[in-house]
Amino acid sequence: MNKNTLVAYFSATGTTKRVAERLARVAQADLFEIKPAVPYSGADLNWSDKASRTSKERADESIRPALAVKMSDISAYDTIYIGFPIWWYVAPRIIATFLESSDFSRKTIVPFATSGGSGMGRTVEELKNICPAAHFLSGRMLNGVSDKDLTDWVASSK
Repeated sequence: MNKNTLVAYFSATGTTKRVAERLARVAQADLFEIKPAVPYSGADLNWSDKASRTSKERADESIRPALAVKMSDISAYDTIYIGFPIWWYVAPRIIATFLESSDFSRKTIVPFATSGGSGMGRTVEELKNICPAAHFLSGRMLNGVSDKDLTDWVASSK
């Protein structure tokens, strides 16, 4: 294992989890699942319902869903790939909770995402605002990528 590299991810439906597991294998990195203290239900994920949990989180940038488990020690990692589904062209608010839960100063953060149809939008800019002392590389959508594409991307991220 490349002990100075971590793949941390949030996955609501399993799509991002599958990509994160492949990425961790290719990057020879440790893997950490960002889990909400209160899991998202199908109703919570209904983006077309303005009263759904995710719709409320999108509308209020100050919301920070609680983590089920906090990462015990981020200091051992130099490079952190952070994965998530794209919700309304940005990362889910739980990613902000995760980034605010530890000191990411002088860490290289490499965002990646999955989506049913939208791109990264303003995601990287928002994440940079949360961790201004971290070094961010360009984010990338990883829908349907091959292991070779992942290997090439990991090599270019170093």
